[in-house]
Amino acid sequence: MTPSASDALYRALPSVDDLLREPEIAACAEEAGRSAAVDACRAVLEGIREEIAAGRLDSGRLRTSIAGIQAAVRTELGRALSSSLKAVINATGVILHTNLGRAPLSGGAIAHVRETSEAYSNLELNLDSGERGKRDEHVDRLFRKLLSDAVPPSFGTEQAGRRSFSISTIVVNNNAAAVLLALNTLAEGGEVIVSRGELVEIGGSFRIPDVMAKSGATLCEVGTTNRTRIEDYERAITERTRLLLRVHRSNFEITGFTGQPGLEQLVRLAAKYKLPVMEDLGSGVLFDLRRVGIHNEPMVLDSLRAGVAVVTFSGDKLLGGPQAGILSGREDLVRRMRGNSLFRALRVDKLTYAALEATLLAYVKRDYAEVPVLRMLELSNPEIAARAESLAAGLAPKAAGAARPAGHLTVELTGGESLIGGGSAPSALLPTTLLALTSSQMSADELARRLRAASPPVVARVDQGRVLVDLRTVFPAQDEVLRQILAEIAAS
Repeated sequence: MTPSASDALYRALPSVDDLLREPEIAACAEEAGRSAAVDACRAVLEGIREEIAAGRLDSGRLRTSIAGIQAAVRTELGRALSSSLKAVINATGVILHTNLGRAPLSGGAIAHVRETSEAYSNLELNLDSGERGKRDEHVDRLFRKLLSDAVPPSFGTEQAGRRSFSISTIVVNNNAAAVLLALNTLAEGGEVIVSRGELVEIGGSFRIPDVMAKSGATLCEVGTTNRTRIEDYERAITERTRLLLRVHRSNFEITGFTGQPGLEQLVRLAAKYKLPVMEDLGSGVLFDLRRVGIHNEPMVLDSLRAGVAVVTFSGDKLLGGPQAGILSGREDLVRRMRGNSLFRALRVDKLTYAALEATLLAYVKRDYAEVPVLRMLELSNPEIAARAESLAAGLAPKAAGAARPAGHLTVELTGGESLIGGGSAPSALLPTTLLALTSSQMSADELARRLRAASPPVVARVDQGRVLVDLRTVFPAQDEVLRQILAEIAAS
């Protein structure tokens, strides 16, 4: 297209003021506000200008675009004023998908959030005394029940038949905040000893050395990337040492010629020099994962039983609750952290406490099926395969054989593996049955984009030219919705 021809197309476009005088757009401006209508007009006009610049519009196509411009502005206005955060169908098979909000909440958690947020609540009121209470008491009492069996003798001495220390728990807004609060409280101005093999980075560029620096503590690295011995820790202890830190490698593994001291060794060494041991567990498992064939993910109970003084972990990973950073450990140390001014800056609100309390109650009652993450972990491959077969048959009921044509889509069932994700149990793979989708009319990337554009959006995996749908992370109530979305795409 010559410059003069494109200039003529640009001049044919209406101005924003012209559009605002159109009755349909004027009505939109009256309803949504002039500023929002102006932004929508500009966005639509800019889109048409980009089409002209790319040479995709001639005068005929431009007339068609201008004829539909009022409808386009209305659509753009609706998009701009709708919520961008929305529910999606997670068909990736990654149970704790960080980009998709990690753990979905249980029905009980959602109901408790609604109940305590639609009205006033006793968030910081002791109903027995009528005096001000502490907001963390609502979950601390439940953590005491769940972790009471973990109190080791090293947590205190017997005084008149009673132990001087017990387990206590406080909650902040995420695990990074929990680590920051603990290090600042227990080690500000001093040194913290960490193995070089545990200087991890997790999503969002959260690095242990960086959070250590922010806490006011000094990092003391010992050992090597693959091997650290207990003697390395002991040689590094000085009068400035405040803490021994163990960091769980939650999102990677080191294999081969490796070695690290056990927690019991670390605790014995720390006791010798009257130092606490802190462990950043990350995922925070209260459920015995051996029930689902996962053996290498440490549990909170195991760490506390070994004598770790403070354990930090997340609420929205394998615990299956809301985003939160949880600090459980020796009551005297947790009391110090509760008194740190950072605790108020990092504290969570009533919605988080409500969701976390309901999640913990499911654990106390041993009602593990109530927690979606645990239900997904326990799903067997035959259960998933039966659902996948039913969905495939619903798309192509008369097809025979492994490949089922449905419009321009072909659906096949194939074996695969689900992931836990979210920086938890990086080597754990759960057997599953996948729906493998291919299209004769579009690439796998385009098909995945079409799924994300559906209502509700469907997020799936793309691998070797196929779109893979894993029903492990799709709620059974969503199966029919997913089938309808696939059928609409197949017929389009």
